[in-house]
Amino acid sequence: MITATNTMSQLQKQLDTIGHNLANIDTNGYKKRQVNFSELLSQQFNNQPVNAQEDGRVTPNGIRIGVGARLGHTNMMMTQGAIKTTDRELDIAFTKENQFLQVLVDEDGVQVPRFTRDGALYLSPANDGTNRVSLVTSGGNPVLDQDGEKIVFVDNFKEIKISATGELSVVPEAGMPQVFNLSVVQINKPQLLQAVGQNQFALPDLAGLGIEANEVFVSLQGVLREQVSMQQGALEQSNADLTTEMSDLMLTQRSYQFYAKSISVSDQMMGLVNGIR
Repeated sequence: MITATNTMSQLQKQLDTIGHNLANIDTNGYKKRQVNFSELLSQQFNNQPVNAQEDGRVTPNGIRIGVGARLGHTNMMMTQGAIKTTDRELDIAFTKENQFLQVLVDEDGVQVPRFTRDGALYLSPANDGTNRVSLVTSGGNPVLDQDGEKIVFVDNFKEIKISATGELSVVPEAGMPQVFNLSVVQINKPQLLQAVGQNQFALPDLAGLGIEANEVFVSLQGVLREQVSMQQGALEQSNADLTTEMSDLMLTQRSYQFYAKSISVSDQMMGLVNGIR
């Protein structure tokens, strides 16, 4: 009963993870989570004489009794999602793995950078008494350029062009275009990223982990700019597959039911023992 109870609590966490993946099937740039289990401590009972070996047995002598399994860790799968063409000039899709846009988020009055692969961008009025607009995400967070500044320009433009290397050109009705380089980073250790909601990621306490920031991500500037790969007029879809998630959901539910049934049977057996007494 203890073994079943321990495992059921961990299977519930797996169900939560699968439910999270299913809820984000249609989220742009979403990266699915996958759980891995590990065995809890087990006990060894030596019920045979030392050096005794049964014919045909390939495992060590004795009996090992475990106490269930636990959720070891949750991995974020960084595989590329499908590209959906939208023909909208403010939609961009990364065509390489581990590349993220850098955006600015207000947390308790403090402006902090965040990372996202959601390429559905919009224009928001600058609210400074001028006719300027700011490039923002669907959640209203400003998109940064490679210098860490907000991308702001006047709204009397003819079109917006975004190159494969992340160069944004605002073409006016007359005159020279205004050019910005989108802030794109390459994440070298994506498993260190922490999901903070709104399809965004933050860095953990790197000082506490003893890790330098340049070990986790690299800003693609200068000669590294050629490594940026994105497509205008398209969006990257979630890499969570509905068929796979539903299959995993059914298997996890069956496992949960099996352990629940084992608790019920154990309770019945204990009732029989008490009745015999």
